[in-house]
Amino acid sequence: MTLQIDRGAHGECMIWNDAVVDGVDSQYFDPAWWRARNALLGEAEGRGAAYFLQGLDGEEWVLRHNRRGGALARVNHDRFLYTGLERARPIRELRLIATLCARELPVPRPIAARVTTHLGLYRGDVITQRIPAAQPLADRLADQALPSTAWQRLGAVLARFHSAGLWHADLNARNVLVDTQDAFHLIDFDKARLRAPGIWRQANLDRFHRSLTKFGDASLAFNFLDADWRALRGGYVSVLAGAL
Repeated sequence: MTLQIDRGAHGECMIWNDAVVDGVDSQYFDPAWWRARNALLGEAEGRGAAYFLQGLDGEEWVLRHNRRGGALARVNHDRFLYTGLERARPIRELRLIATLCARELPVPRPIAARVTTHLGLYRGDVITQRIPAAQPLADRLADQALPSTAWQRLGAVLARFHSAGLWHADLNARNVLVDTQDAFHLIDFDKARLRAPGIWRQANLDRFHRSLTKFGDASLAFNFLDADWRALRGGYVSVLAGAL
């Protein structure tokens, strides 16, 4: 896999995975273009709106437009300060995903990203593979419990990411996907980065635990118990013993 980059006119720059597509057109980042091709499969709202696409390689893709969160979003919902192409969030995210793929970690394949600059600001978009037959962990736990062995595997998966140095900026029960075989995948690497070992690993786990607890507090039907977290911790420590 090689990421190709094209610095186009009018402040637009695009980067793509040449193992998936030969090149990228700006239309690829326009949901209306996909809708006109009957290839817009649906969308999910959140801090960054996500569109599900029938990709050009026959697989499903996810197009996400970078949006701001918090109070600032009321006046500036999708513009960011431009301090250089390689510092732009879409470029950094696609390169990071490519690195994690090369390390055979369970992440979506990177497809493409775009940065459009204007007057010292930029807007950004990212396209990745959609993990087949997978749903957010939060949705699965709202429907049914996971066996202890699955929680142990999830802990081991998180430990693999931490061992690789990945700090996930928003590790929560919606950014962990689980497929029909109870295999786990991590998504949404906006603002994530690689770091040297440190106490951030425990802080990352604590964030994930708070997410699960929050879902559990919101619904009595949510299947998350203290025993599940102990099983996760057991799987984590088995891979990353002594890291905490």
